[in-house]
Formats: sequence, C-alpha cells, structure tokens
Amino acid sequence: MEKQPALYLYREHMCYYIVKGSTMKDKLVRFGVSLEGELLRKFDAFIGAEGYSNRSKAIADLIRKEFVTDVFARGGAVAGAVTIVYDHHRREVVNKLLDIQHDHGSTIISAQHVHLDHDNCLEIIAVKGPGAKVKALADSLKSIKGVKHATLSVTTAGK
Repeated sequence: MEKQPALYLYREHMCYYIVKGSTMKDKLVRFGVSLEGELLRKFDAFIGAEGYSNRSKAIADLIRKEFVTDVFARGGAVAGAVTIVYDHHRREVVNKLLDIQHDHGSTIISAQHVHLDHDNCLEIIAVKGPGAKVKALADSLKSIKGVKHATLSVTTAGK
C-alpha cells in the first residue's frame, strides 16, 4: 500500500491552510469562496467569454493582475509596452518621440516601428524598470502634441 503524504496545518497572514507537505510555496492549495449567486453567474459568463476552462485559473489570474497593479503603484519593477499612434508627416512629432526615447534608454528594452498606412505609424516600445520611471516615460510620450493615441500596458517583470 502506497503511503499518502501527511497533511499539515499551516498558518500564514492570519489564515490557516491544510497543505500536503510542510510549506505553501509552489503547492496547490484548495480554499473555499462564498459569492452571491448573481455575481457567480456573471463571473462564469465572463470567464467563459475569456476562454477559461475553470474558475481556479481565472481567479489565480485576477489575483496576479492585482499584484502587478500593486507593484506598479508602489514603484516596483514591471515590464510592459507603450503603444503610440501618430502622423509621421509631422516631423516635429517624430523628433520629439525619438529624443524622449533616447533620454530613457535605461527603461526601454526595444522599439518597433510599424507603418499602419500612408499617414499613420504605430510605435511599440518595450519597457522594463521601476513603475514610476515606466509611467513617466509613457506620460511624456503621450503628452506630445500630434500623438493621436497612446497606451501603457504593464505586467510582471518576472519576479
């Protein structure tokens, strides 16, 4: 007969967990969540539309998203992309975008330039660094007169 792993009661952050093994790190832990029926129905519809096959993965992704938001807000290390659309015929816009990018060389990993059509260009700038520096770069780029649209998308820096 195969010996089953022991179950341990583990306490962390004022919560108790039953875990197979001695710590929670990298262990799969089950826990219960109580929700109003209507909220659960909307959640299931949302995650179904997003392509999730189960609630666990969707909840884990939402938790991770909040952690990234918190790290970014506190100025911690993030990675991301700044996307910009502008009219390339306006040379002063192009020059200002390039000047700002050169001033933020320690934050910019790479940049890709795409011709959307005869008049419009898309710039995709991959960034990595402290949240405050990443935000400052994105804000300075989007504030240039002649930039039609700009977004900043941040994610974990892998830590």
